[in-house]
Amino acid sequence: MTLTLPAGESSSVLASSSGEPPSRSSGRPVTSSHRADITRWMAGLHDELTSFFGRLDRGGTFIEDRWERPGGGGGVARVMTDGVTFEKAGINRSAVMGTLPEAAARRLGGTGATQGSTMFFATGVSLVVHPRSPMVPTVHLNVRYFELTDEQGRVTDRWFGGGTDLTPFYPHEDDPRTFHQALARMCERHHPAFYADFKAWCDRYFVNTHRDNEARGCGGIFFDHLRPDDPTHGRDAEALQAFVSDVARVLRFAYEPIVERRRDEPFGEREREFQLVRRGRYVEFNLVHDRGTTFGLQTNARVESVLMSLPPLAMWQYAPRYAPGSFESRLMAMLAPRDWLSSS
Repeated sequence: MTLTLPAGESSSVLASSSGEPPSRSSGRPVTSSHRADITRWMAGLHDELTSFFGRLDRGGTFIEDRWERPGGGGGVARVMTDGVTFEKAGINRSAVMGTLPEAAARRLGGTGATQGSTMFFATGVSLVVHPRSPMVPTVHLNVRYFELTDEQGRVTDRWFGGGTDLTPFYPHEDDPRTFHQALARMCERHHPAFYADFKAWCDRYFVNTHRDNEARGCGGIFFDHLRPDDPTHGRDAEALQAFVSDVARVLRFAYEPIVERRRDEPFGEREREFQLVRRGRYVEFNLVHDRGTTFGLQTNARVESVLMSLPPLAMWQYAPRYAPGSFESRLMAMLAPRDWLSSS
């Protein structure tokens, strides 16, 4: 899910009609214009990312599918399945609202309303790209904005979340290094602690705990419950919006260079088979552990959009073992969290 401004539009993404950001402590009623602004920015970002990956693929096309959610809101899915570079690329946007089920409210982690029903508004953009070549890593990115309100429409909590991470299938150490260096440069522009804090969070989050804490990939950044004026990072709503906007646009610096240097590298059946096995682990994480998948299924989101992140093909081998020094064992070793800014 995303929150980004097309060129030329106002930068006050969270401004209400009075010009002040709706605050968790103020209890101000949420305005329809506020949510319309965010939704419009989302559409602009969705278009921007679609154009970016269409160009990067060098020939594929996206099919658009619009949907409505029974409880309120809807979204637009764009999926490429005929790509030259990408075997499957999905870029979704959504803006949904309604009553939050109790189980979903607990998992979400917001403060919520103190009495009565908890209403929610959530909007964002999410993408997952699965390349054809095992030499090119899979990439995931999402940015999102949540609001919780009470029965009178007063905002009781609001926050940003998101991140991006890289899942390679061949042990090219230059690739995660490029990815993390771009993320670190982007984060540094907004707060000196953002990269270190959000990298560590990503390393903890994208883990298949049921497989002895095996990492899904080589990490990136992950953040949630990033609230305006939270003393942890001390950034107001406008500053957080600027950060989230940069997260949404970082793949041109973090991912495009990797695609360009790997797309024409040769590979064989062994590399392709290992790619499919690792995709199986990707599926396991998304279906067992991913909070976004769970939230979508618990709030009656469109299931095709919720499961858009799954690859077109995957494989499960029984207890695979890899010879020491093989590219498979080197890839598995490369998944262990490390300092990608200083490693050589």
